Amino acid sequence: MALKKVSSLRSSLVPRAALAAASVALLTATFTSACSSDNGGSPTSQNLTGRGPITYVEGKDTTETGVVKQLIERWNASHPDEQVTFKEQSNDASQQYDDLVEHMRSKQSTYDVVALDVPWTAEFAAKGWIQPLKDSFAIDTSTLLSPPVASATYNNTLYAAPRNTNGGLLFYRKDLVPNPPKTWGEMLGQCQVARDNNIGCYAGQFAPYEGLTVNTSEVINGFGGTFVGADGKTPTVDSPQARAGLNTLVTAYNNGDIPKEAITFKEPESANAFTQGKLMFLRAWPSTFGDAGAESSQVKDKFAVAPLPGENGVGASTLGGYNAAISAFSKNKATALDFLRFLISEDAQHIIASGALPSVRASLYDDPALIAKMPYLPALKESIASAVPRPVTPFYPAVSKAIQDNAYAALTGNKSVDDAIVGMQKGIETAGS
Repeated sequence: MALKKVSSLRSSLVPRAALAAASVALLTATFTSACSSDNGGSPTSQNLTGRGPITYVEGKDTTETGVVKQLIERWNASHPDEQVTFKEQSNDASQQYDDLVEHMRSKQSTYDVVALDVPWTAEFAAKGWIQPLKDSFAIDTSTLLSPPVASATYNNTLYAAPRNTNGGLLFYRKDLVPNPPKTWGEMLGQCQVARDNNIGCYAGQFAPYEGLTVNTSEVINGFGGTFVGADGKTPTVDSPQARAGLNTLVTAYNNGDIPKEAITFKEPESANAFTQGKLMFLRAWPSTFGDAGAESSQVKDKFAVAPLPGENGVGASTLGGYNAAISAFSKNKATALDFLRFLISEDAQHIIASGALPSVRASLYDDPALIAKMPYLPALKESIASAVPRPVTPFYPAVSKAIQDNAYAALTGNKSVDDAIVGMQKGIETAGS
């Protein structure tokens, strides 16, 4: 650590022993003053007791009720000396990610608490960019749904507080199939009803983007397959279970149970197909519920929702949502930790749930007032309870690309199911090397 030159000490007037003692004392005092809060060289061991104003960073708040604004106003009302400022990013996930990475790489302290899309958490943890929530920074997750907690955990350590979650739902035409299917076999066995009504049977999001990773993950996980081991690096997708899952999806596409146009579907296109009465079953996020129930919808009052199907029962939804993490470079980590605890409190989670963002607290899915506003909550609770996080790996972008590229090749007939699974395995292995 560099020291400022002390010009007032003149060797001609001060004995050398005294000068040496003064220099040692100055060095010790300066080092102690500068590093007393560090408790070590790693950023995650520094500023643990720092308190003061903090900045919370998240993508654009598109909720009708202004959830983030409400949360911050609630916090600021009772923390006059530890005010939170909202740094609103764009609505584009890639731009949000790039912004966060730029700040973390440059070790800037201007971002204190950051909202991470769930797949980013492991990467930020592995790179030492976010604070591990253990020891004096541990938070109580006993009242939270376990899958969102798992999405915020890397290498057996919690690194973020689940802020809100999400899960996939099966939207179905209750006027055509009064009881929702619980398995893929049962669902596809009902496709003749769709054909008799001149509509498509089942669709999800099968264009080559993140949505295809989600849909592929759900069917593979639903058949008992996995993608990576506990270390987040070792590929595990080359298995009979993964083959069975992907084969179910590919066979349904080849025989027309999944309409050919679904290969172009992202969320908007798939939602439009369902609300226009062109599909009997649709895998979608809860946000589609409002569109399907709108006055302009062709299926208003004709649809319902259920958990996704699996091989032998309820399937394995992929989790969505945000995890809130403390930047390793924050100067006020004690305040940031208190803010994380506030975000998972019942008060804050009720604000989140009222804004139609699925809560991470199990109790709110049984709230009659919330269910009256969002009738899909009971089905969503069941979906999230059996959900699986996206592959928890510090190399998620490359892993996701390996999944979607090979799944797309299998769906379009450019690869066999076996070759696609082998391709995923090799792609995941390369991502971690």
